[in-house]
Amino acid sequence: MGENVGMESQSQFLELSDEDPDTIYELFEKHGWGDGLPLVAPTDKRVTEMLSHIGASPEEVLTVLPPRGGSATYRSVAVNAVLAGCKPEYFPVVVAAVKALGDQRINLRGVNTTTHPVAPLLIVHGRAVDEFGFNSGLGVFGPGNRANATVGRAIRLILLHIAGAVPGPGDASTQGQPSKYTYCIAENQKENPWDSYPVTIGVNSESALTVHCGENPHNFHDMESENIERILDKAASAMTTFGVNNACISGGEWFVILCPEHAATAFDQGWGREDVSEYLFEKARMPAGHFREQFNLLAWADWMHSLSDDELVPMTQQVENIKVLVSGGAGKHSCVVPSWGMTRSVTVPI
Repeated sequence: MGENVGMESQSQFLELSDEDPDTIYELFEKHGWGDGLPLVAPTDKRVTEMLSHIGASPEEVLTVLPPRGGSATYRSVAVNAVLAGCKPEYFPVVVAAVKALGDQRINLRGVNTTTHPVAPLLIVHGRAVDEFGFNSGLGVFGPGNRANATVGRAIRLILLHIAGAVPGPGDASTQGQPSKYTYCIAENQKENPWDSYPVTIGVNSESALTVHCGENPHNFHDMESENIERILDKAASAMTTFGVNNACISGGEWFVILCPEHAATAFDQGWGREDVSEYLFEKARMPAGHFREQFNLLAWADWMHSLSDDELVPMTQQVENIKVLVSGGAGKHSCVVPSWGMTRSVTVPI
């Protein structure tokens, strides 16, 4: 069975002797492809079925992905979605993610080649969450859900095989991170007391996808408080650290992902998501002199450079850089996801 796997060139076909998992596993290992986990054979039938869920020519280029400058055609993207184990109906979500990664605001070249541990976090919103079975509740960042796991994995395989973000020649991350295997969650709109996140930034679509390039989630918990300020003080403590790029690059974004119970506490006190962002902007601060002690170079906004050593500096230069959404299940654990710094999140319709 011939299949264009799009690994070394856009026109290459490989003949697989059979569909045995060991066959494709060994073939990909021999060529230095894959993410190290077992793969699904991308037969013509499977790829054609994947492509049937979009109305575009298989050879049409969605975008060009750095650092290698690989052309992401619908066919090559579909091949990687099959390899990852995606159901065909997930394919529009994968396509939306690839288009978002092609947005210059993402700065994918930097994201893929930095020594920093950074990976694109996909956040699915709206009708697609229930329609395709994405997990937006308990264990949202963890295992056990095919949609979350395989869509996130498909994007990583696309970055490996098309973008060329292979550890070493294309991905210089010093230690990497587990989210470089798969990093996909969904917004929990059923338990979200506010409008969905895309609506708040002007994306009015039944289904949408956000891509935020950041670190692994930094957990904070508060099992006791009925006061949102006390809960958010924990979030602020997780944000005020010199160990993230947002400390020395003030333009970086923060995604604050509240569990439903923490979000409900905020809502019950009359808080909107903007109030959460404003509180954290004011609370997550450290003295300017401490930053200067830790860094020789500070990519700060001009007004921050003008602060005296004893004045407090926020962990980002503007309140709009603190994004708030709701995801997860029961239990009073939330998280912050710091950005790589030199990247902006992108939200697109699906």
